[in-house]
Amino acid sequence: MITGISTASLFLRQHTEDAAQTIKELGAQTCEVFYSTFYEYRPEFSKALAPKISGFDVNSVHTFSTNFETQLFNPSRRVRGDGFYWLDQVMRSAQLLKCKNYTFHGFYRNGAGENLDETGGYMRDITEFCSRYGVNVCLENVNWSLYNRPCIFRELKYRCPNLCGVFDIKHARQSGYPWAMYIEDMSGAIAYAHLSDIDENGKICLPGKGVYNFEEILKRLRGTGFDGALLIEVYKDSYGDIAELKQSLDFLGEIIYKLQ
Repeated sequence: MITGISTASLFLRQHTEDAAQTIKELGAQTCEVFYSTFYEYRPEFSKALAPKISGFDVNSVHTFSTNFETQLFNPSRRVRGDGFYWLDQVMRSAQLLKCKNYTFHGFYRNGAGENLDETGGYMRDITEFCSRYGVNVCLENVNWSLYNRPCIFRELKYRCPNLCGVFDIKHARQSGYPWAMYIEDMSGAIAYAHLSDIDENGKICLPGKGVYNFEEILKRLRGTGFDGALLIEVYKDSYGDIAELKQSLDFLGEIIYKLQ
């Protein structure tokens, strides 16, 4: 396992390109580049970013998913076409960063049920499209989106064998289901994880600053065969000085060392 930080952790503190450089300077082993605007989806942005972080591993790219991911599941071919236009832009951008993973949310849930056979068909189209660029689609458990409860991933994986998973501890808590159920559901297919912590008042904070037993969480992940990136993903108000991100990296690194 290796440690890293998502640029989302610096959103509204620094622009994405500056955040990626900051994360590199903090000594992270990898990062996730969170494209937060249509402007950043375009390959021109990543073409300019790439030399600034040369030699630094980009584990994954992430988008502001409600911008276009829901369109990828629309029954209208014209609407889906718009979604795939932007997906193409993101995939070309990922290639420029030599990135192999795409953090995917899917459609926004509005309380309606789903037809998993139909959804699985759309997911196959999406994963096959991204595979042409050498990028894995990694479905994240997100309490308001497609994968909002355990067993959804397993059902979609059955219908879409190339699908990978992203374990997010924050969204697991917000979904109301135990985090361990998501790890079990994605067992054998977890590509990487998004980690945060909560303090005694339930406020999100950096790993190591709250109440979670991360040794237990990492042991459970390792028990599934997981050996990927542990990415710190918090909000700008979840910590004080940027140096605290380095402390959290070190905290996770010490646990990884103990578990070897």
